[in-house]
Amino acid sequence: MPETQINSTRSLLFLSIGAIAGLLLAGYSLFTARSASSLSVPAEDVALVNQQALSRSDYLMLLHTLYGVDLSEATREQRQKVLNDMIREELFVQRGKELDLVSSDPETRAALVNAVEMEIAENAITAQPSEASLRQYYSAHQDRYLSEGVMNVQDWVAGRDSGKTKGDEFYFAAKIHLGNQLFAIARDLSDGSSSSPISMADGVHVLHMLKNKRPVLFDFDKARPLVLKDYRDEAIDRLKVGDESFLRKRANVRIADDLR
Repeated sequence: MPETQINSTRSLLFLSIGAIAGLLLAGYSLFTARSASSLSVPAEDVALVNQQALSRSDYLMLLHTLYGVDLSEATREQRQKVLNDMIREELFVQRGKELDLVSSDPETRAALVNAVEMEIAENAITAQPSEASLRQYYSAHQDRYLSEGVMNVQDWVAGRDSGKTKGDEFYFAAKIHLGNQLFAIARDLSDGSSSSPISMADGVHVLHMLKNKRPVLFDFDKARPLVLKDYRDEAIDRLKVGDESFLRKRANVRIADDLR
């Protein structure tokens, strides 16, 4: 065989060997090497489960909730228990997604809706409104920040006590027993006074007030915790309505003809 043909054959042989070796190495890498993203966990996380991050803040919060300790005070067993629980939860969540439990299991759907609502409400819950905003809200809703009134009223019909009232009663109970019409008249009566005759379907009523302790407005400082709660609740409701409107606009929702 001529020398030039021998050299050519050798070159082809070496190229083939090199290509095969490269394929073998590439195949080995595919089955043994982890992706670069999985080799290290970001500082803000404590683990990656199928590239899904488990946040360090959630880990620290669970550690404190379960054991009442910070990371520096926790034992190795406590740290490992919380981490294992988080990994287990994530594995089950991912498996639940594979099985499509989100769309089929009522409890899972309810939990997911609750989680989305909490996410929507987070800013409103953590925001600290100004004192001026709270005072303005308090002034606009003073009927919410009253002490509970108490009355002792007699309801006379045809010269007899109707028996509707039961001595000293909170306003809400007296309203239930008397009904809206009679209660509206009773709450304006002073101690020892009587109403004019009131014609109703069951006869003519006369109310006699023995004691009327009217509701008193709480001052702002006393009412402040409730004012803050009501302020945030309304902010949360507005956010939920806004987000629902946004989601509906971008969704393709079709409703059955008989329910339109």
